[in-house]
Amino acid sequence: MSKPKGFEKPSGVRDYLPRAVTKLRKIENDVLHCMSRWGYQQMMTPTLEYYDTVGVASSTSDQKLYKLLNNRGQALVLRSEMTAPVARVVASLLKDEPLPLRLSYHANVFRAIEEEAGREAEFFQTGVELVGDDSPEADAEVVALAISSLQAAGVKSFKIAMGHVGFLNGLFQEALPELPEAQEELKSHLLGRDYVSFRETLRRLDLTEAQKNELDGLLRLRGGKEICGQALELSNHPLARHSIDHLCKVWEVLVSYGVSQHVLIDLTMIGDFSYYTGMTFEGYAAELGFPVCSGGRYDNLLQQFGRPIPSTGFSLKTNRILDGVTGVAEEEELPILIQYDAIRRKEGLEEATRLRSEGHAVVTRLAAGPEELETVKRLDTDTVEAEGVRYGEIYTFVSFVSEHG
Repeated sequence: MSKPKGFEKPSGVRDYLPRAVTKLRKIENDVLHCMSRWGYQQMMTPTLEYYDTVGVASSTSDQKLYKLLNNRGQALVLRSEMTAPVARVVASLLKDEPLPLRLSYHANVFRAIEEEAGREAEFFQTGVELVGDDSPEADAEVVALAISSLQAAGVKSFKIAMGHVGFLNGLFQEALPELPEAQEELKSHLLGRDYVSFRETLRRLDLTEAQKNELDGLLRLRGGKEICGQALELSNHPLARHSIDHLCKVWEVLVSYGVSQHVLIDLTMIGDFSYYTGMTFEGYAAELGFPVCSGGRYDNLLQQFGRPIPSTGFSLKTNRILDGVTGVAEEEELPILIQYDAIRRKEGLEEATRLRSEGHAVVTRLAAGPEELETVKRLDTDTVEAEGVRYGEIYTFVSFVSEHG
């Protein structure tokens, strides 16, 4: 294996230049501020976790975890998502806090990837967990907050697709009671949005035409509240009917929030069916073909940490918003340049201190003589340029010239 060159970095990670960092921090801060207005308190967890706790409980498949050993020989992982670490904290440090808990976070997470274009090994998530409430109101709250968070991030046009794992489980248990492997295969096709393979699997199964048509009808269950009624015609299984009833109640709350125009019911939506236990959803920006947020109910996770309480939540895929959503505003405050010579240094630096205390960004520069003063070119009413660098203003404090501006 050849030695990497000095400028190379591992596959799947990236450098963020100043302009991208400014934009990323604005998205992060605006979204976290939005979440705080809904009563969610921010928390942080370590980058490293034990494999036998958070690693095993994570929704990330084992082969995608970054694993390493510490000096005691214990297996560690780089956190691959934030929900399992938050669950660990809720079951330990927060075990005496009254429920429900509303927690938010922003963090970088890590997943091992194959050498494929567009895949990232390190990326950012901003999200919330609502712990200790299993009601439709709680599920609706996280969906409504996801909508507000996308708007706070600057995403102008998007749609939330909402489904329910329980409906699919009940439907498949009723239609394929003796075929668990076929159930898992069909769910896998839905998870991958591979409807062609879903139909091919149906054709291979030893089912009546009526049963095949019934299961194929699942692919048409996308739309508004009317989808709930159509779903009830497909299955009489108690779990399926209870799940649809729950989803209808979530929809009613979203109508009261005034955000239902952003939501569609999609009963092919399954999320990670080994992880989610109820309502699931994904958010798609108009200009992107992959989700910018995802979430749902995961009532079994905290039980793995010894505290069996229901939970629901979501995360924004902040990198995708940064890279692919053109509606995100880029508000860049240009710094003020203060030039001074040795004689008037004190005046110049005092002015820099004053401007910084008022919240301005200030760059200072020593000019030994007239030939070292930055030549100023005004670009517009708010911007000046000196030697190819843009500033908001340039202030000059030198003994051979006295000028502000």
